[in-house]
Amino acid sequence: MGALSHLRVLDLSRVLAGPWAGQILADLGAEVIKVERPGNGDDTRAWGPPFLKDAYGESTGEAAYYLSANRNKQSVTIDFTKPQGQQLVRELAAKSDILIENFKVGGLEAYGLDYASLKVLNPDLIYCSITGFGQTGPYAKRAGYDFMVQGLGGLMSLTGRPEGEEGAGPVKVGVALTDILTGLYSTVAILAALAHRQHDGGGQHIDMALLDVQVACLANQAMNYLTTGVAPQRLGNAHPNIVPYQDFPTADGDFILTVGNDSQFRKFAEVAGRPEWVDDPRFATNKLRVANRSELVPLIRQATVFKTTAQWVAQLEAVGVPCGPINDLAQVFADPQVQARGLAMQLPHALAGLVPQVASPIRLSKTPVEYRNAPPLLGEHTRQVLEQVLGLKAATVEALRRSGVV
Repeated sequence: MGALSHLRVLDLSRVLAGPWAGQILADLGAEVIKVERPGNGDDTRAWGPPFLKDAYGESTGEAAYYLSANRNKQSVTIDFTKPQGQQLVRELAAKSDILIENFKVGGLEAYGLDYASLKVLNPDLIYCSITGFGQTGPYAKRAGYDFMVQGLGGLMSLTGRPEGEEGAGPVKVGVALTDILTGLYSTVAILAALAHRQHDGGGQHIDMALLDVQVACLANQAMNYLTTGVAPQRLGNAHPNIVPYQDFPTADGDFILTVGNDSQFRKFAEVAGRPEWVDDPRFATNKLRVANRSELVPLIRQATVFKTTAQWVAQLEAVGVPCGPINDLAQVFADPQVQARGLAMQLPHALAGLVPQVASPIRLSKTPVEYRNAPPLLGEHTRQVLEQVLGLKAATVEALRRSGVV
């Protein structure tokens, strides 16, 4: 049994941040009921190509994007713009521990599905709202998307080549990282609310915002600004507080060198055949190396081009200096450590036979993650959930289907 197998989650969210939180809870054993609109469902079902292919190489219509964030869930289609649909969702909420939604502020109030309405039916409900800008403030009613928030929240000002270099300019992260981080923070908040409910009783409303999460995750860069009043600038792949800590060219490509202390710098200098760097008054400590970055980095670049990436990695790992290659995704999933940890896996799928998945990174010794089912087809579990959870008769469910409610 999973750690959260005693919980039921009603997931009204779409796209990534909310579904990511729902998938984490589902991986940990929670029963997650994903409510989707009839006909189209979650927006990401159509966000392709690529689409999952069946055994004959034909498209199943299931987008890879959707498949990344919805395993271990049950899909129920309900049109809650209709009164009967609203009542079904209310009844499901009354029987749930957690509700996740990412509609615009006030968007569910018109249907009687907002927190104030549902807590009357279920005072123990933990209701997590995920929006771009939160429930308050001048931007509260705006739509918010990961890319936009990466820019607005400062991440893009730190990401990309520095001014004066070829290709200089801000760049977004190649994954919707703000959405992912918001999903993670939402999961933490939900678990905190569950702990509070267990000890003190009662549910609560959780107000999560992409912008809040993005600013919070600026971490040391935010503090670099707040302690100095000087906005950090783009450094490409370099680190603002540690040198050398970036990519360097090799004889056959590039590698990443992450020297975290003076002892590691000494070992690197010896492997590089430049022991004199250790006692150079410009480079003897990290503070000096940061101050003299513009002098040290070109010297390192001149030295690293005489060995291959594999040679650098082998020689530096042998003396305990952190480093590594820059892999594409084919190389990632071929990596022996990634394979040993079982990060690529497959689940049975109704249309494709098997669907690839990336395993959860959570490793619990007593209650490990369970992979119960693939991301569901649209409405795959509608009848099952309505009959088993709500106790509706088969004839009633069929009548709801004919009327377009489900």
